[in-house]
Amino acid sequence: MTLSPLRRRALARPSWAEAQTIRAALRTETVGGGLLLGAALLALIWANSPWRESYAALRDLKVGVDWGRLRLSLGHWAADGLLAVFFFVAGLELKRELLVGDLRDPAKAAVPVVAANCGVVIPVLVYIGVVVLGGGDAVAIGGWAIPAATDIAFALAVLAVLGSHLPSALRAFLLTLAVVDDLIAIVIIAAFYTADFQIWPLLLALVPIAAFGALAQRRMTYAVALVPLAALAWALVHASGVHATVAGVLLALTVPVKPRASVPALSKHSRTSDIAHRMEHRLRPLSAGVAVPVFAFFAAGVTVVGGGLGGALRDPITYGVIAGLVAGKFIGVLAGTYVTARFTRADLDESLAWIDVCAVALLTGIGFTVSLLVGELAFGAGHERDDHVKVGVLAGSLLAALLAGVLLRRRNAHYREVEKRETADEDGDGTPDLYQQA
Repeated sequence: MTLSPLRRRALARPSWAEAQTIRAALRTETVGGGLLLGAALLALIWANSPWRESYAALRDLKVGVDWGRLRLSLGHWAADGLLAVFFFVAGLELKRELLVGDLRDPAKAAVPVVAANCGVVIPVLVYIGVVVLGGGDAVAIGGWAIPAATDIAFALAVLAVLGSHLPSALRAFLLTLAVVDDLIAIVIIAAFYTADFQIWPLLLALVPIAAFGALAQRRMTYAVALVPLAALAWALVHASGVHATVAGVLLALTVPVKPRASVPALSKHSRTSDIAHRMEHRLRPLSAGVAVPVFAFFAAGVTVVGGGLGGALRDPITYGVIAGLVAGKFIGVLAGTYVTARFTRADLDESLAWIDVCAVALLTGIGFTVSLLVGELAFGAGHERDDHVKVGVLAGSLLAALLAGVLLRRRNAHYREVEKRETADEDGDGTPDLYQQA
C-alpha cells in the first residue's frame, strides 16, 4: 500500500548520525545492565544469607557532615548522590534529542512523547485500582508513581542481547521513550515526593548552576572547576528538601549541545567541540557502570526469608506494582503509539510490524532503578512496605523482561536478513547505501 505524502512515519528509521549514537548508547548500557543485574543479585543473596545483618549494617552506615542534611547512610548516598550522575546523563541525552537529534522534528517527537505519557498514566491507574480493590489504605495509594518509570539500562541491555537484529527505528523509539519517561519521573519526584521544602537553599542553588552553565557555554570542561560547582548545587538542592537527583537534570540543561563556530573560549579546539557529547561520553560509563549498579546493590537487598515474602504476598502494594509494570506499561505504551498512528498523520514505518511495538511495550515494564527510588521516597528506606515494593519491582521487572524476551527472540530471527541489507555499503564510503537514498 502506497502512503500519501502527507503521512509521516510513526517509528521511522533514524538518521545515520542518530543511528550511530543509538548504537554507542546500546553498547554502554548493555554492559551497565549486566553490572546492574549482578549487583542486584548479589544484594538479594547477601540480604537472605546468614550474614544478612552485615548487609543491613553496611547499607545503614551513616557518613558525612551534619550541615545541610549531609549525614546520610550509604544507601541514601547511593540514591541521592550517585543517581544524580545518572540523571545528569539522562538530561544531556534529552536535551540533545530535542535540539539536535531526531526529536527536533515535532512529527517524530510526538509518537514517543505520547507513548511515554500514556506509559506513565495507565500504570498509575492500574496501581491505584489494584491497591483499592485489595483493601489498601491511603498510605499505600501514596506509592502510585512506583510503576511509572522504565529502567533505561535494564531495558536496553535486554534489547541489545535478545534483539541484536531489530530495526534501528525500534531501538531509537525505546531509547527516546525511556528518556522522556525519565523526565516525567523527575518531575513527579520533584513535585510529589518532596518533604520539608525550603525555598532559600533552592534559590541559592541557582548560583552554582548558573556558574556551571556559564563555564559550559565557554566550552571550559575542566573538572577542577565544574565538579565543585556541581557538588555545591547538589548539596543546596538536597538541603532544600527537593530530591537531589533533580540537580543533575538542572545542571545538564545548562550544557550546550550544538557546536559553535565562534564562542569565547580558551582554544580553537574548545570553540568547535560538542561539549555535551564529550560530557556524555565521559560520564555514561560512570553512570551505567558505577552509579546505577551501586544504587541497585543498596536498593535491591530485600529479605524474603523468615516471613518477609509472606508479608509481601499479603500486601496489595506488591500486586499493584507488578500489575502496573507488566500490564499498565504494556497497555499504555501500545495504546499511545496506536492512537498517535491512527488519528494523526503518522504511520508505522514500513520496516516494522505492530508485534515489534508490542515487544518494546512489554520491555518498558522493566522499572528497576527509578521504581525502587520512588518506593523509598514513598514509604521510607527500610520500611516494611518498602520491602514489599522491592519484591513487586523485582517480580514485575523480571516478568516483563521474560515476556518481552519471548517476542524479541522470535522477531530477531525475522530481521536478520533485513539488517544485512540495511548495512550494505557497496560503494565503500563508510555510510550504508540505504541512508544515502532520498
